[in-house]
Amino acid sequence: MGDARHEKDDNGAAAKGPPSLPPDAHILLCDDDPELRRLLAGLLSDNGYRVTPIGDGREVSRHLASANIDLLILDLMLPGMSGLEICRNLRTSSTVPILMLTAKGSETDRIVGLEMGADDYVAKPFSPNELLARVKALIRRSRMSPVEAKPPGRTITFDRWRLDTLRRELNNPDGVIIDLSTGEYDLLLTFLEAPNRILDRDYLIEVTRKRALAGFDRSIDVQVSRLRRKLGAGESTESLIKTVRGAGYMLTAEVKQG
Repeated sequence: MGDARHEKDDNGAAAKGPPSLPPDAHILLCDDDPELRRLLAGLLSDNGYRVTPIGDGREVSRHLASANIDLLILDLMLPGMSGLEICRNLRTSSTVPILMLTAKGSETDRIVGLEMGADDYVAKPFSPNELLARVKALIRRSRMSPVEAKPPGRTITFDRWRLDTLRRELNNPDGVIIDLSTGEYDLLLTFLEAPNRILDRDYLIEVTRKRALAGFDRSIDVQVSRLRRKLGAGESTESLIKTVRGAGYMLTAEVKQG
């Protein structure tokens, strides 16, 4: 974790974040650096998580299929199959939250990671507390029961699309289920709860709890772009989520809730 490996508290112990919730979460950690993998696994285990560390990206799919994984922490630079390739392949069949790690810190690399389907992005070196905060936020959002926040069986329809918030399923006009990542679901729900209203980027970042790293404020733009593609490329896309230049974004559709 770069400089974070040597962070200590006043008693000389390794720095730890606040207790993790929920404590039974299972994290799949994929990084080809044995030492970093050991340190990260120890940090996460010390904070209440169950961790399965692996060094080969080709093992990711097998572990996801055989165990109940709450979060995948995925290194970008892996031998053989890169983290970006793994992320892109997973997004065709899985909505498991993905936190991508990389030694690269440029804006382009961050955008590419989000474009491939990552839910959040941390560039090395990073602090243990920042990593723990992001891990906890991703797991909390993915495990949050729609029943707690919305009435059971709530269905939202818009422009012949249907979102079932109980099952967290989006159906297109032909009835086909469209897979959404945690971030995409949160963003779509935010738009549906404020139809035909301009939502600025800072507000979207706040309500979807998708705070970017310092100096990187394009994560919401990338998420909106991904959501637009999920809602269908072409003539209907811009009519559903409109860019209001200099102001933000707006969902231009009649929304009905049942």
